[in-house]
This record gives sequence, C-alpha cells and structure tokens, in this order.
Amino acid sequence: MAPGAEICGMRTATNALELRRPKSLKDALNMLRDDATLVPLAGCTDLYVAVNFGTLSGSRFLDLWPIDSLRRVSMRDDTLVIGALATYTEIINSRHVRKHLPMLVESARQIGGPQIQNRGTIGGNVANASPAGDTLPVLAAADAMVVLRSAADERRVPFNEFYTGYRASARRPDELIVAIEVLKQTGKQWFRKVGTRAAQAISKVVMAAVRGDRPRVAIGSVAPTIVRVPRTEAALAAGSIDDAARVLDEEIKPIDDVRSTADYRRTVTLNLLRRFWADTATA
Repeated sequence: MAPGAEICGMRTATNALELRRPKSLKDALNMLRDDATLVPLAGCTDLYVAVNFGTLSGSRFLDLWPIDSLRRVSMRDDTLVIGALATYTEIINSRHVRKHLPMLVESARQIGGPQIQNRGTIGGNVANASPAGDTLPVLAAADAMVVLRSAADERRVPFNEFYTGYRASARRPDELIVAIEVLKQTGKQWFRKVGTRAAQAISKVVMAAVRGDRPRVAIGSVAPTIVRVPRTEAALAAGSIDDAARVLDEEIKPIDDVRSTADYRRTVTLNLLRRFWADTATA
C-alpha cells in the first residue's frame, strides 16, 4: 500500500502514526517528561472514531494499555480507589464499586455494548473531557478526586475543578491520570441517561445525584463541561422541589446541536430532577 493511502476506508493514514509502548508506569512518565507531544491512549474507543473521521489531532501516541498496575480497584480506609485503566466491565464487576458507588455501575452499564465496555477505561472517559461523558456526572456528584502523576510528583485535583473549558482540563502534558478517588458516600445515589437508546448512543442529557443532608446534582450535555448546580442543590436542601426546578431552569444553558434541541434538553433536565427527588424520597 502506498504511503498516505486510506486503510479500511479510514480517512487518516495509520501508517503516518507513531506508537510508543512503555514497559511500566515509571517508563511512561519518563517518556512524557521527555516528549510533551506524546498523546496517552488506552482503550482507543474514542481514538479510533477520530481516526475514521479524520479529526485526529496528534500523530505520536503513548500506549498505556499494558500497564496493569493502573487497573486495580480497591478500598483505602473509607476511600474507593479506581485505577485509571479500569474498564467499564471491571467497574461493573467490582464488589467495591457496587457497594460504595452503585451509580457508577449503572452509568458503566449504559456505555456502548460489551466490546466498548471491555476496552473503554474510566481514565479515558475523564481525559476525553466530553460534556456528554456518562461516568462524569457520577464523579462530579460524588465529589471525586482526580489523581495526576508526573515523573517528578503526584497531585490531586478535585473533579469539580478539573475541567477548565470544553474538552480542556487541568492535566499538564507531562502528567497521566493514574486514579480516581471517591470518599465513602452517604445518601441515596441516582443516575439516569437520556439518549436515542438506553446504551450505544451519546447522551442527550445525563444526570447523577446523591440525596443526603447535602443534596448533590451533576448534569451532562447542558453546558461546555459537566456541571454541578449549587443553587439548585441549596433549594433541594431547603426541601422544595418546585423552587429547585425553577432555579435549575436558570442555572443550565443547553444548546441546540445535531443530537437535540436546547428546549428538549431543558425540559428533560427539569423532569429528571423531579424524578430524582421522587425516586429517592424516604418511604
């Protein structure tokens, strides 16, 4: 095949791409330190879409898939620690996640089909920074922490401070997302995704919430990033779902796009808030 030719109908010539495969996490971090142009990849469920549509921005990649140390899901005292390379299937099957963060299990079940769930990783979903990412409202509502590591140090960024704009984050080019940490949750957890289908479709609106002494609500696909709605949360804490719905109508800024209209997203979001409050009401 001639250089630059299409491969299997793809619009990006894969022979123009370079892949480096580290032997360990330390090796990967050293590679990033020495070459800031390297783009980390793991399950490739989004990367291959970009290759096919010719929208791939990078050409030199760092393959993290073999680094098994980043797949572990465990408890450290009262903190759930999910390795960045944990797949959705591993999250679904984890007894720790099922016990402490069941809304994450529910979101993972609705991401694609078995093939995507076996390859897609939570670290990739976080790094991809899509405002429609299905696990992201869960992490926002759970007040998760993103653990970032470079060859020089490690730091933790609150999930709700991690995104700086549309598909932009606080991760530096020399850093990798190595884990997600979530403190033990109190209160009833709730998750809903609204899309063309229950799974294997990008969400039109996605919401995760926790009902406790301090209600927490996070929403996707209604802003450039996943958003928490603090004024709505305060209204819920005061006990009025009608007031909360009025406030939420002011807090979100949905847009029209190819998947839905702003009016539809607004209506659905308000309905989801009411459904969350009704479903989690104390019997």
